Amino acid sequence: MKKRNSDITFAFFGTPDLAVTILDELKEARLIPALIVTRPDKPKGRGGHSSPPPTKEWALENGVEVLQPEKIKGEFLDEMKNTEWDVFVVAAYGKILPKELFDIPKKGTLNVHPSLLPKLRGPSPIRSAILTDEKETGVSVMLLDEEMDHGPIIAQASVALEEWPPRAVLLEGILAKEGGKLLAETLPLWVNDAIDAKEQDHEKATFCAFLKKEDAQIHLSDDPYVNLLKIRGYEGWPGAFTFFERSLPGQAGGKKIRVVIKTAHIDDAGVLVLDTVIPEGKKEMSFADFSRSGATPLLD
Repeated sequence: MKKRNSDITFAFFGTPDLAVTILDELKEARLIPALIVTRPDKPKGRGGHSSPPPTKEWALENGVEVLQPEKIKGEFLDEMKNTEWDVFVVAAYGKILPKELFDIPKKGTLNVHPSLLPKLRGPSPIRSAILTDEKETGVSVMLLDEEMDHGPIIAQASVALEEWPPRAVLLEGILAKEGGKLLAETLPLWVNDAIDAKEQDHEKATFCAFLKKEDAQIHLSDDPYVNLLKIRGYEGWPGAFTFFERSLPGQAGGKKIRVVIKTAHIDDAGVLVLDTVIPEGKKEMSFADFSRSGATPLLD
C-alpha cells in the first residue's frame, strides 16, 4: 500500500541552520519527522550560556521530539531499534555516524549532500566548490554506506547561479534550499519503491578536506582571481585574511596588523579591489577608511 507523505515515519539527523532550511522544505511537503536527533547544547558568547542547536529550536517550535546524544552508540542505538522506521535522513549532523545506525530503518538512511557526487566528497563541498572554481554545482540525495559520500545516488539536481564566484554563505543557503526540495520530492518515491539507487562512478570521485584557519591567508601579490575565490570561499569562518604594516613614529619597523577581508571584487582592469575589511581589534569598515590610516600591505 502506497504511503502518503504524512504517513512516512522518519528520523532526521542534523544540527545547523542549513539543516533547518531542509526541514522547512520537508514541512512544506507535509513531511514532518517523528524525531530530530541533533548535537548537545553548547556554551555560546562571553557569558558561556548554553545555546541549543538550530534544529532543536525547530523541533520545539514544531512539536517534534528531539534527542541530543553525546555519542551515537549503545543505549541510543538500542532505543532507535525499538521503533519501526521507514527511513532516516542525515543533513549536516556534524559527526560521522556508524553503519549500525544506517541499517535500522526499512529503507536505510538517506543523506543530502551539497555537490554533484562523486565530485567533492568530504566535509567542505560548498566552500571547496568555490575555492577550486568548480562552476558546475548542485545537490545529491544518496543512500549512506560505511564510506564517506560513497553510497549509491538516488537523485541529483544541478543548480544554476547568476554570479560566479558566489559568497560561501549565499551558496550554502541556495544549496540547502535546493537540497531540501529534492529530498521532499525523492523521499516519498524512495519509501514507496518508485525510484532506484544508482552506484556512483567511483573513478571520477574528487575529494575535499577540513578547512583550517591558516588556509584562509592570502597574499595580495598573488593572482587576483585566486584571491577572490579565497575571499568568497572562506567567507564567515575562517574568513580570508592578510597582513598590513603601519609605521610607528620613531621606530624603524612598523606594527604588523592582521586584517580580515570581508568583501572584494575585480575591476574592469583585472585588479582585485578590497571593499570592506575588519582590522585587528576594530569593527568592520570600508577599505578606503582603513587605508587612510597609512597601513601598507605586506606582500611577502
